[in-house]
Amino acid sequence: MTVSTESGLSQAEVDRFQTDGFLLVEDFFTHQELDHFAEAVDAAVKLRTRDDGRKFEEKNLYEQTFLQCMRLWEDHDTVRPFTFHPKLCAASAALLQTDCVRIWHDQALYKAPGGRKTDAHCDYPFWPVDTSEQISVWIPFQDVEPGGGMMSYVQGSHLMGFTDFVDIGQLHGGEAYDLLQEPEVAARDLVPVVAKKGSAIFHHACTIHAADANDTNDTRRVMTMAYMADGCRRSRDDAYFSLDRDGIKTGEKIRGAGFPIAWPREAGDLPSPPKVLGPKTGFEFSDGDQA
Repeated sequence: MTVSTESGLSQAEVDRFQTDGFLLVEDFFTHQELDHFAEAVDAAVKLRTRDDGRKFEEKNLYEQTFLQCMRLWEDHDTVRPFTFHPKLCAASAALLQTDCVRIWHDQALYKAPGGRKTDAHCDYPFWPVDTSEQISVWIPFQDVEPGGGMMSYVQGSHLMGFTDFVDIGQLHGGEAYDLLQEPEVAARDLVPVVAKKGSAIFHHACTIHAADANDTNDTRRVMTMAYMADGCRRSRDDAYFSLDRDGIKTGEKIRGAGFPIAWPREAGDLPSPPKVLGPKTGFEFSDGDQA
């Protein structure tokens, strides 16, 4: 398919993504544009966490990995234009080599000073979807360098067919597991990626990735979005809030209020959010988070 001009990508970048499973695009956003969105996400995260007075050491390992606030577009209209940014959505469609993508979710991932490493994993096993035609984009609000929660990607790992679940921070009671020690994985290059402010890193849902611990005195502030090719179907019956909310059963196409089309959309046309909202942070269920 032809790469759309709206994506800002070249065919060479699309080809590189197909080979490597990830793509750093520098200067994807202007600093002015990014500062505007960062202010909106910072405010949303602050609102989501205003009732949590715990100290860092009182949190579980998962929460010490990062502060996770999912589906911010649904309850914060200032974040919605970021999640459905035309250039971002068009680039995701181009890299997935599809004409239409839907939002899977967005999420802020803020790694506090002293935050532990993010265990090596790939995203697809977390998501009950029948195909791996999904992509994530990682957008830092400041320069992210070694020792500051920097991302690394296992080159070409999206082609390995790896679908094992890695229990990040042992959230589900699993044993600690270093995926990078698996011989087949260790045989591939682990590529650290310094991400300067304004850049965006795209990665395939089956690309193995990890992040450094945050040894700095500043919170690593990152927004991520995950998009999927239109036509994906639910693959499992296990509980999953956003799928259950829209009444999507196993084998049915994923669509509804929580999964609107992200590309193509008319400029300035933003979707209406679902009426039922999910957890404020992580995976803890709540009846809603009305601001």
